[in-house]
Amino acid sequence: MEVRGNGLPAQGIVKILIDMNLPPAWESFLVANGHEAQHWSNVGDPRAPDRTLMEWARDRGFVVLTCDLDFSILLALTAASGPSVVQVRSQRTLPGDIGPVVVDAIREMTSQLSAGAIVTIDEFAARVRVLPVRRD
Repeated sequence: MEVRGNGLPAQGIVKILIDMNLPPAWESFLVANGHEAQHWSNVGDPRAPDRTLMEWARDRGFVVLTCDLDFSILLALTAASGPSVVQVRSQRTLPGDIGPVVVDAIREMTSQLSAGAIVTIDEFAARVRVLPVRRD
């Protein structure tokens, strides 16, 4: 598999690290939709702070999938350029409910995610903010 300099695969396959606040069912759902996916419970300490998860994802070229706003806040406060974060903003966070919307947004925004971005998704729309977040 060809890999870009930032660790993200070139063929549109996105490596996704699923945060503890989302169910492990996301892992098989994302794999079935052509992505590499790991749930944090399978690769790290479930009690680890968000910074640890972010470092793990950044060091391995993963995008973080979460419904927790803390990841975006960390990126904004540190002006970091990664890892990219996909943030689900919905009460319905199961793959059967919002999974197709998430997969479509990831597909549409793969280039932004590979460059560094925060993608916020709800049932109606997906928005992107390129990293680093600048406070002007």
